[in-house]
Amino acid sequence: MIITQSDPFTPNQIIALQEEFGEYIKTVIDINKKICSAGMPLHYLGEKILLEIGSIQSNIWGGGIDLVTKEIDYNSFINIRPNDNNPKNEIQSEEIKKIYNELTQYFFPLLYER
Repeated sequence: MIITQSDPFTPNQIIALQEEFGEYIKTVIDINKKICSAGMPLHYLGEKILLEIGSIQSNIWGGGIDLVTKEIDYNSFINIRPNDNNPKNEIQSEEIKKIYNELTQYFFPLLYER
């Protein structure tokens, strides 16, 4: 199940997002509009949804979250964009990684409550 929204995911939504990979959820985030598409088998499906609702390619980045370790990764084929100074799967910009990390924690707040 793919869910795309600008609000944090609820516990029931997180359960639904686990349908594809269990303890790992792929995420695609528009770091400018602060919209997350999550739960897809392939990142490009989330990217497609965000583009269809008006996101700009250079603001869309892919990664994922391990629900057990709470590790956030910044790795996706959709991130390979030499025109945006990102020639690799991994997000190269530390600033973009920081924003992606903060937004992932926003969208999955139950994992990061203190």
